[in-house]
Amino acid sequence: MSRPGDTGELLTRLGSLTAQARERAELQRSQVELAIALQRGMLPGELPSAPGFRVAARYVPACYGLNVGGDWYDAFTLPDGGVGLSIGDVQGHNIEAAAFMGQVRVGLRALASVTSEPGELLARTNDLLLSLGTDLFATCTFMRLDPATGVLESARAGHVPCVWATADGKSGIAADEGGLPLGIQEGTEYPTTRSRLTTGGVFVLLTDGVVEGPSMSIDEGLGHVVRLTGIAAVAGMDAEPLAAALIKVSELVGHEDDAAVLVVRHDGPDVRP
Repeated sequence: MSRPGDTGELLTRLGSLTAQARERAELQRSQVELAIALQRGMLPGELPSAPGFRVAARYVPACYGLNVGGDWYDAFTLPDGGVGLSIGDVQGHNIEAAAFMGQVRVGLRALASVTSEPGELLARTNDLLLSLGTDLFATCTFMRLDPATGVLESARAGHVPCVWATADGKSGIAADEGGLPLGIQEGTEYPTTRSRLTTGGVFVLLTDGVVEGPSMSIDEGLGHVVRLTGIAAVAGMDAEPLAAALIKVSELVGHEDDAAVLVVRHDGPDVRP
């Protein structure tokens, strides 16, 4: 039989442990809320437009546990009149990842004023991130659209490949070479791949949270995106509803990570060759 003093001491100890657990939970919740605020504050408020082209995006945060990643998307007008599009994913699921995401996005925008050639831009961004001395790294795709010709130039740093489709029913996964993620190795080179959007054509940039998860492999997820994009191109679906449909693929994969989709569609007359 326990004595009254022992019982009181036990209750005091339990009360202390409960208070500590509550404090840790409040701290974790505050960290998650701060990370989410950082993410949303660093995503673009408006997307650029160009004659004959439409850009649309969708983003959903991690929805299980306390995971908060560093996925981002961005689209902006370049000094030469082109449109820059970037999408990426920072290693980690915490405030540091969300803050590093902001550094990558801002770095890409700043360096794009110096060069908009995707391979060179990623190489310069890679060296900039390495100079910061962080242990984090990021995967990324940067694409430049020339609205006057419909030409797309893209380079990929360890990121999920893009998906494309044409109005005549063809669709597939971009077969560009790519390079290492940003922030791993100095002097990394990123090959630039060139293609062209014709009327009704679509390019989709996405993060792995859309196509990979507990319920589906990345190959299966990409297959879903290819099929949906191909059907949408044939049907003439606008960029906004297509982006909304594609982000729902993340629900099929057992969505536990951030997920982002960026769609560029040519819905005007064919531009000059």
